[in-house]
Amino acid sequence: MTAPTILRAPVLADGGSVVRRVTIAPHMCGGSSSIFAQLGDWTWEAVAATCGTNVYDARTADGLPAYLSFYYYHVLGSIERHPHGLTFGDELTVTSRVFDFGGESVLTLHRLAPVDVGDELFEPVEFFERPRPDSLYVENFNRWISRSREDSNADLVRSSPPGFHFEHLPSLPKQYSPRGIASRARKNAGFHPGGIPGYFRAEPCFTSYDLDLVHDFNGVGLVYFASYFSIIDTGLLRLWRQLGRGDRRFLGRKVLDQKLGYFGNADSSSRLFLAIQLWRHESEAGDEIAEVTVREEGTGRLLAVSAIHLVSEE
Repeated sequence: MTAPTILRAPVLADGGSVVRRVTIAPHMCGGSSSIFAQLGDWTWEAVAATCGTNVYDARTADGLPAYLSFYYYHVLGSIERHPHGLTFGDELTVTSRVFDFGGESVLTLHRLAPVDVGDELFEPVEFFERPRPDSLYVENFNRWISRSREDSNADLVRSSPPGFHFEHLPSLPKQYSPRGIASRARKNAGFHPGGIPGYFRAEPCFTSYDLDLVHDFNGVGLVYFASYFSIIDTGLLRLWRQLGRGDRRFLGRKVLDQKLGYFGNADSSSRLFLAIQLWRHESEAGDEIAEVTVREEGTGRLLAVSAIHLVSEE
């Protein structure tokens, strides 16, 4: 029996791609935000490898910490391959490509494909127009930020570290840019303000969430980007149970598409207000889209918006 490869070091390949062979381990899968956290780590590694910047200890021109924050996170799956369907021992080839989005931003595309796909160059058109049903895709749009005040996670400002090299990166075709999608979601506090063709508005749910100092904050005291996935799923689970649905059905849901826009951060004492709106397909039972808006209670400040297209068995 051949021993599995447990996370081989990333290799810089043709076209600026970062390629790695991985075996899905327990910390990388399950019903939590584990896989999204892992993909975030791969994003930082890919940017570090291609842009000549130590993203783990980046500094502004004034010497303040600069963070490569997540602004827009898009997951594209299928019935065959979806984020919560990954499990122990799955062998994958992860190909990551980093694209030029100016001096303050960067975009990374990932493809998690079967091992036999090999190290072939991964083109953006595959993600946006011709995704493989046996692969999982992730788009991360990141912005450099820093704190405007040492004692607060509010009012974060854009800030790029000197030495961040991006001019050599390939450009993403304009029609694939997430800037418009993210900015409209921020302006409208939702990805689908005008409704969703083929779906009808169903049950809403409104709930609060107290930020957990133990689980929700990263090593620099900011709300961890992957925690937003857990927070949003906590709200979705409350709606699920409100509808009388079983937990096994929740764990068995297949996420075909999830968009998450990050528009703010919060302090450890904050309570969040979640509004979850469910949309049901007009003819396909179990085909639903949930839109979740996350605000800071008291101030009403918009922190995040997510749209989740999922399929589950009745």
